[in-house]
Amino acid sequence: MTQPTHLPPEADLELLTKCIRDVPDFPKSGIVFKDITPLCADPKAFRHFIELLVSHYRSQKPDLIVAIDARGFVFGGALAYELGIGVVLVRKKGKLPADTIEAEYDLEYGSATLEMHLGSIQPGQKVIIIDDLLATGGTIEATIRLCKQQGADILGCAFLVELAFLHGREKTGDIPVFSPILVDGE
Repeated sequence: MTQPTHLPPEADLELLTKCIRDVPDFPKSGIVFKDITPLCADPKAFRHFIELLVSHYRSQKPDLIVAIDARGFVFGGALAYELGIGVVLVRKKGKLPADTIEAEYDLEYGSATLEMHLGSIQPGQKVIIIDDLLATGGTIEATIRLCKQQGADILGCAFLVELAFLHGREKTGDIPVFSPILVDGE
């Protein structure tokens, strides 16, 4: 893992990385799953990551956090609370109760669909999109489409971990990406 250049000097990557567990062969053989649940359970590490996010985004004055199902909800809710703003949920198809818009995206084997409530973002609102991990970029690309469809001004995309070797950042276009933990190789 390497340290990105956009982090403040107080960033403690050792604290964060020691709380991310590698789970080999999950969800299938050959995949090394980056499990963030130990970080969420560690109050010091969890607080540190949220403080890094707040430090990075406060001056941009976002109106909303857009949190991606499901681990993005954990960080998105905490970040929205600290910034004193609302949070919009992006869920897997069929999980939201009211009228939705949807975006399909490709998976390694097949496709999936994400949904967002219609009208949850007003045109011109400034948003930050957050999830736990950036891999191939399909989920973030679909979420960006949902936000743009509702007229959002996307200030950035935030992740705890970025698997840089999968080039998911390319799917964000010119939207800035904040990810304190970069994994260069498999």
